[in-house]
Amino acid sequence: MSPAQASPRVAVVGAGIGGLATAVALRRRGIEATVYEQAEGFAEVGAGVAIGANASRLLDRLGLGDALRADAVLPSHAQFHRWASGEVFCSHELGDHYAGRFGSPYYTVHRGHLHQLLLDGFAGGTVHLGHKCTSVTEDAHGVELVFGNGVTTRADVVIGADGVHSALREAVWGPQEATFSGTSGLRGLTPVDDLPPGPGFDPREPALWLFPGPGRHFICYPVSGGRLINFLAVVPDRHWTRESWVTRGDVGEAVAAFDGWNAVVTSILAGARSVGKWALYDREPLSRWSTSRVTLLGDAAHAMLPHHGQGANQAIEDAVVLAGLLSGAGEPAEIAGALRRYEALRKPRSRQLQIGSRVNGKCFQVPDGPQARERDERLKHLPDNVAWIHGFDAEAELGLGV
Repeated sequence: MSPAQASPRVAVVGAGIGGLATAVALRRRGIEATVYEQAEGFAEVGAGVAIGANASRLLDRLGLGDALRADAVLPSHAQFHRWASGEVFCSHELGDHYAGRFGSPYYTVHRGHLHQLLLDGFAGGTVHLGHKCTSVTEDAHGVELVFGNGVTTRADVVIGADGVHSALREAVWGPQEATFSGTSGLRGLTPVDDLPPGPGFDPREPALWLFPGPGRHFICYPVSGGRLINFLAVVPDRHWTRESWVTRGDVGEAVAAFDGWNAVVTSILAGARSVGKWALYDREPLSRWSTSRVTLLGDAAHAMLPHHGQGANQAIEDAVVLAGLLSGAGEPAEIAGALRRYEALRKPRSRQLQIGSRVNGKCFQVPDGPQARERDERLKHLPDNVAWIHGFDAEAELGLGV
């Protein structure tokens, strides 16, 4: 794109973490995007998010590091506990040790805080609420978007960041069947002040606590400056198939699902303000993400189970890579080339994480005995096994200027 050439008109469909990260990353590259969100307003949906070095380094470069640190927690270590006794059987340093190895810190943060800091980072930008995309038509001169409220607009590039239920993905590529894991996730937040200490567990100590067990598992960590403990409990649930982040669960049901487990797990569940419940689905890896002017990003492109803790991280990686590639594109051929390269660069990594998340979910839930002992031995080498995830620099390693 020549210096005198105008930047492409970019429409981002979806104002979640991926969509807003894309808008901020594009602005950093000199491109102003217009964002369209189907919701009528923003609510504090979800609970905690883990931000690894692969995403925290990118948020720093986007100028959002200070805002992230303002309410995030810097865990000192991650430790694995026996499901029944609560005894610690494996522990790994995080904090300065992790940052020194992977080049940036590991944080735990409330999803609402992460979303707000991205929204603040796009201050002055255009976000249209109440715009549900219903039609996408691409021609030689651009893309026409039609929304459920009757609004029609055109853009040179359209980025579908509208999540696991992506309307834009379906409009361009047709329906894609979800793959049900046979499990449900129970998520919630418990005030730290309401929790007693337990074996290897001090609720006021910044850490990740993981409890693998037969047929189910439990993970928790502090968020909101350490005031709340976020938890994810994964349980077998063949009959619950509602794929929604906002369905209310029952605290009593959650406690009963972990009957016989140690007191740390049951006290966190019992003290929850509320419990959200959603059936855990992912999607088979897509054969393609892009046309000449339309592409997908984040969960719309590569929905994955939460067992690598990488959903938000991968959306942020997508955002900075796509923005870097589009910064040099103005003509239709350049745009098409940028989208092809984006897909080629991002697809192998996201596919590996999609598959790995499925494997991890099963690994966390093996029965006591030889399988559990084999898993426990592998967990001793966890930092080495995940180095390819956390040590990755999506800009530097892909040859993009940082």
